[in-house]
Amino acid sequence: MEYSILLQELKNKFENSILSVDETADIFTITIASEAVKEMITFLKEQQNFIFLTDLCGIHYPDQEKELGVIYHLHNLVANKRIRLKTFVSKENPQIVSIVSVFSGANWMERETFDFYGIDFVGHPNLIRILNVEYMDYFPMRKEYPLEDATRSDKDDRFFGR
Repeated sequence: MEYSILLQELKNKFENSILSVDETADIFTITIASEAVKEMITFLKEQQNFIFLTDLCGIHYPDQEKELGVIYHLHNLVANKRIRLKTFVSKENPQIVSIVSVFSGANWMERETFDFYGIDFVGHPNLIRILNVEYMDYFPMRKEYPLEDATRSDKDDRFFGR
């Protein structure tokens, strides 16, 4: 399987949903519109034999218009080819359609992404916090919090090279 052939097939079917392509990265990467995620992943699984969801995780780029994103890594075990799909949503409306009906293994990964980034996976069967306490009112992996606690008085900066 050549990525150029796969890309042409994806462009034929999802022309308006493909936002960018990066063939120079370590994994063939396509950035897509969030509305096309489930349909494209279903196509890749059923028509292109990408039958293994290796990973699904959240990302946060606070300097972009659409700050929050989800990265999907799929693997075609027969051809030993991998593909990375990226999609982005706004922080004000962080919703992406769940792919649990396509890959049941996405259940835990979507819950973890919701737990840490606050991305709402529409149609998920049980989208509740999985690692953090249920009463937590923020999403700890977002880059909107300082890395250090400025109020600490027990920290001596001389020991940290400052």
